[in-house]
Amino acid sequence: MGATGIDFEAVFRALPGAVALLSKDLVFAEANEAYLRLSGRTREEVLGRYLFDVFPDNPDDPAASGMRNLHASLCRVAASGEADSMALQRYDVEDPDRPGTWEERYWSPVNVPVFGPDGSVALVLHRVEEVTELIRARGTRSGGERARVLEAELYTRARELQELNQRLRDAHAREREVALHLQEAMLPEPDPLGHHSAAVRYRPATGSLNVCGDWYDLFDLPGRRYTAVAVGDVVGHGLRAAGVMGQLRSALSAASRVAAGPAQALEVLGLYARFVKGAESTTAVSVFIDWSGHTLTYSSAGHPPPVLCAPDGTVTFLDLATDPPLGARPEHVTRPQSRAGFTEGSTLVLYTDGLVERRHEDIDIGLRRLADSVVRHRAADPESLADALLTDLVPPAGITDDTALVVLRL
Repeated sequence: MGATGIDFEAVFRALPGAVALLSKDLVFAEANEAYLRLSGRTREEVLGRYLFDVFPDNPDDPAASGMRNLHASLCRVAASGEADSMALQRYDVEDPDRPGTWEERYWSPVNVPVFGPDGSVALVLHRVEEVTELIRARGTRSGGERARVLEAELYTRARELQELNQRLRDAHAREREVALHLQEAMLPEPDPLGHHSAAVRYRPATGSLNVCGDWYDLFDLPGRRYTAVAVGDVVGHGLRAAGVMGQLRSALSAASRVAAGPAQALEVLGLYARFVKGAESTTAVSVFIDWSGHTLTYSSAGHPPPVLCAPDGTVTFLDLATDPPLGARPEHVTRPQSRAGFTEGSTLVLYTDGLVERRHEDIDIGLRRLADSVVRHRAADPESLADALLTDLVPPAGITDDTALVVLRL
């Protein structure tokens, strides 16, 4: 049973559509009753076996291409993490009761990635719909030639759809590239902070449009003994998110220079965000560092808590002043603010949720992973520590959301 109380295994088995789950090596991990019934195979004949050992191409048809086309689609989904709706396929199936006898069948397959906890492709969901009867019915009314013409028409339409999808992907890729250049221009390296060292990082999502909504900011407050540091995350992606990010980053930077503290700066940002389309539900956290008083004053608008690591490895999450994201309340409410002391040589880490959140995983697991990594590398300088955190926390397949990261040695 899942966290919702739903037995998803029972749901999978009861699905009326024919669905199978394959490993990345194209070995059957599971198949529902509709798939077994449609393919004419038992569970024992399928599970644990290579797909194309169970369903090879017709050796008597040298033009058969169903296996080759399906193999290419499944491998592409496993490698790219993107779904693929295939064109209509003729894929003959051997009669299990009459070896060597092949039935002409027509299929419409859809292959979809299933991601594991680390964000990489763990399984491929293979769904098939059989349209053999439709092809045969057309052929009966108008002759075999009509069936072949219909097959060609369906194939052509499917190819046109695939080409349209490719053009859309190309357009998205161009938008992603422009948005990333804009993001880079708006997130320059911070100015030096006296004798205090700091490192910043921005990592876009891998092969995804979930980019350009995250920001960081870090600067000394003029005429005071404080440094302000902030990170934020705009809901959305692409050029629009990059534009909203730039407006909110500038607004928070300006507010922090005149506000009495981080809570007041976030209040001003929240009021401003009401007039910026696309700014609703943005999260942000702001920390004012008092170097002489050795205190951190912080406030959060729905953002994951900063990490404070003492030289001895004691970790504190700054989570005592968390309020809803920007625009979540219809009326203006004073935001909370809290303080934490620090000892010289401590490390402060601010980040966005792309660093710690993973599909189908409680965020507390990601936070513990972050804390363990900070403790393990706490003796490193901020530049080395920032690189180590990304190495430890970014899965091999890359992140599915962009990530901003700030590391300061206090």
